[in-house]
Amino acid sequence: MADALKIQLPNIPSAIALAGDGEENLKILSRQTGAVLVLRGQELQITGTDAQINLASRLVRSLEDLWIKGNNISSADILTARQALDSDREDELQELRRDVLAKTRRGDEVRAKTFRQRQYIETIRKRDVTFCTGPAGTGKTYLAVVVAVQALLANQVEKLILTRPAVEAGERLGFLPGDLQQKINPYLRPLYDAIYEFIDAEKVPNLMERGIIEVAPLAYMRGRTLNHAFIIVDEAQNTTPAQIKMVLTRLGFRSRMVITGDTTQTDLPHNQQSGLSVALDILKHVEGIGFCEFTQKDVVRHPLVQRIVAAYERYEK
Repeated sequence: MADALKIQLPNIPSAIALAGDGEENLKILSRQTGAVLVLRGQELQITGTDAQINLASRLVRSLEDLWIKGNNISSADILTARQALDSDREDELQELRRDVLAKTRRGDEVRAKTFRQRQYIETIRKRDVTFCTGPAGTGKTYLAVVVAVQALLANQVEKLILTRPAVEAGERLGFLPGDLQQKINPYLRPLYDAIYEFIDAEKVPNLMERGIIEVAPLAYMRGRTLNHAFIIVDEAQNTTPAQIKMVLTRLGFRSRMVITGDTTQTDLPHNQQSGLSVALDILKHVEGIGFCEFTQKDVVRHPLVQRIVAAYERYEK
């Protein structure tokens, strides 16, 4: 007969936070430990072997500072906690949770969810150029925008430039209605959305008119030298080698550049090399450039996204 352990949670919000939407968190905890976790009201029952119960209990306790406040717990939080237990990094895990990167206009705290995300943020802060690759949902672009907006608001840079190539999932701009700005806006929507979390939407147009925030297609970067700027090149897997070289050589004094992309999701013609892949190969030993690579374990969206990414990785291997 399997052994059992009962943990009494302090209130209903903590129970809801620990269980997750549709009890998804309990399912993840079960998959991670082999134990069976059942929540009845505020009582969590863990059954399994002694080793399974011990691991599940430690994992639940390592998440206590989140669920006790009723904070949402993501699959990334659970996987990072498991990683911390496996590698004796519990102290580092607590630092990760305490290190608030920024607060949104709604008052929500933004922090790294995984050890790799924390490394990414630190690399951006230390390096003039940072490359970050990885699957969708890992926070590559969002975290870069957060760091960039904070730098802008702290007057560390004079302008924020967000750019990406105008190629997306087999579509071409010529098929979209409107002038160039209207055509490019749908491609830049994720960048706008991240900015609006920290800067009042009514203030953004004025900042754009003054050139303090610039959101533009990659072609607009040609022939410029970008001084005192924070530049984010998004969806860089869709650049050509010439385009990525062009934008990298725009870097001016007291500027920082972050290049993000997913090398597995290139929308270029089949015979066209991805500029991002080429740049990663050419620049891997250049001093002063930082590199971060996310995996499916860093996905912080819906847990299903993580499983989709994992399934595609298995298929492609």
